[in-house]
Amino acid sequence: MGKRRLERALDGFAHRDQVNVTHRAFQLDPARPRGETSSRRTMLMSKYQRTAAEVLEMDRKMEALAAAEGLEYHLTDANLTGNTLDAHQLLHLAGTHGLRDAMIERLYRAYFTEQRSIFDRESLVALGAETGLDTGEARQALDSGAFAEAVADDLREARSLGITGVPFFVIDGRYGIIPDSMVLALAAGGVLHAYLWFQTLAGWTLCTLLAAAVTGIVQS
Repeated sequence: MGKRRLERALDGFAHRDQVNVTHRAFQLDPARPRGETSSRRTMLMSKYQRTAAEVLEMDRKMEALAAAEGLEYHLTDANLTGNTLDAHQLLHLAGTHGLRDAMIERLYRAYFTEQRSIFDRESLVALGAETGLDTGEARQALDSGAFAEAVADDLREARSLGITGVPFFVIDGRYGIIPDSMVLALAAGGVLHAYLWFQTLAGWTLCTLLAAAVTGIVQS
C-alpha cells in the first residue's frame, strides 16, 4: 500500500516526468534462518501480544485499506513469514533487466493475493519467469548469492541514515516523513530526492527503498 500511495502522490505532482524511482532492500530481521518459515498470524500474536480474534480483525482492516487503494488482499491462515534475502536478490536481478518494478508487483500479488511462497527459491524462480526473467539466470543468481552483497549494501545505507523501522521516507538525505505525508509533501511544493523504506503490516520482511529524484520548486 505504501507503494500505491507514493504512486498516487506522484500522479498529482507537476514534475512527475522528472521522477526516477529506484527500489532497494530493507529487512527487520536479516539474521532469521533462510528457508525457515512460520505462520504470519502466529508471529503477529506473539510480537504484538494480540489474540487470534484481534489478529483476524487486523487482517480484515488491512484488506479493507488495500481495497481502498485498488488492491486485492487475501490475508488468511495460509500466509507465512520468513527471511526474504532471496526475494531481494531476485529484485536486484530484475533491476538489471529493467524489470524491478514489475517484479515487486509480482511478489506483492503472489504474497498478498495468491498465498504463494516468496521464501523458497523454486517459487521465486517461477515468479521471476512470470515477470520475464530467464529461469536459468534466476536460479543461478539465487544459488550463487550473486546479489547478496547488493542487498547488504542497501541495508548498510538504511542504517547509515538512521532508519530502524519502516515505512519511512528520507527526503534528500535529510528529512524523514511517513508515506501518507508524501501526498501532501509533493502537492505542497517539491523535493530533490525521496527515499522510501516500507514493509507490510502483515509482518513479512519484503521491504523496499524507493528513491525518487524530483526537480522543480523546492520549498524553503
